[in-house]
Amino acid sequence: MAIDYDQLMSLSDTGMESSYGDRETMLYALGVGFGRDAMDANELAYTFEKDTLKTVPTMAAVLTRGGLLHDCGWDYTKVLHGEQRLTLHRPLPPEGELIADARVSEAYDKGEGKGAIICSETTARLKGDSEPLFVVGSTIFARGDGGFGGPAGSGPAPHPTPERQPDATCELQTRADQALLYRLNGDRNPLHADPELAASVGFPVPILHGLCTYGTACRAILTTICDYDHSMIRGFDVRFSAPVYPGETIITDIWREDNVVAFQCRLKERDLVVIRNGKCTLAA
Repeated sequence: MAIDYDQLMSLSDTGMESSYGDRETMLYALGVGFGRDAMDANELAYTFEKDTLKTVPTMAAVLTRGGLLHDCGWDYTKVLHGEQRLTLHRPLPPEGELIADARVSEAYDKGEGKGAIICSETTARLKGDSEPLFVVGSTIFARGDGGFGGPAGSGPAPHPTPERQPDATCELQTRADQALLYRLNGDRNPLHADPELAASVGFPVPILHGLCTYGTACRAILTTICDYDHSMIRGFDVRFSAPVYPGETIITDIWREDNVVAFQCRLKERDLVVIRNGKCTLAA
């Protein structure tokens, strides 16, 4: 089965219902590294419900999972998660019931043997509220599906990375068991847990979820720029460029540009950039 452009662009899933509570909110925070210092009040604000529980903004990316592209005709064995985008209209509450609508927003044909780019978008609101709470966007690079007859193009332009030295850096070490913890947020892909499977596709160990690296980058911005104030972040966009092995140290380079923070993430151990063209939008 090959991609049919018209059918692909018609894919949508409306009225998807989901819910989450403080358990899921704390589990996500732990999964992206909060709470390592259990005596730090700033960290506890995300991992302990004693007071008003804070939410990590990038948790929005795991709250509305669906099967929009499940039968779209691509070769699933050759797809890569290329980009992740987030717009928050207001801070996530620590618990809630959600109604979400998903659609394919763009698709581009890079040519035979060069792959396809598929962009999807999910808009979520709180049940009983007509106003959107957040919009999550994702770009998938389908390496085995070029030449399906769609328009040429490359999708949304990435945010440029400044050429000057960063204004700040944040160094965060991941845990050796972090993928096992993070997968409890819903992504049970065995590539993140099964050593034999990881070895069969060329990885020495199961890799960290890309969205865990995404959340770790958000943690770096929260701790370095936002003084742990989650309500400051209204957008968070990245381009993935390489996987992280659990236990490696992620260094986030940060450039402040008025209400926009540009950033990239690199590994201390392998001198490799794993997130490029990061853009964090702050509340005005």
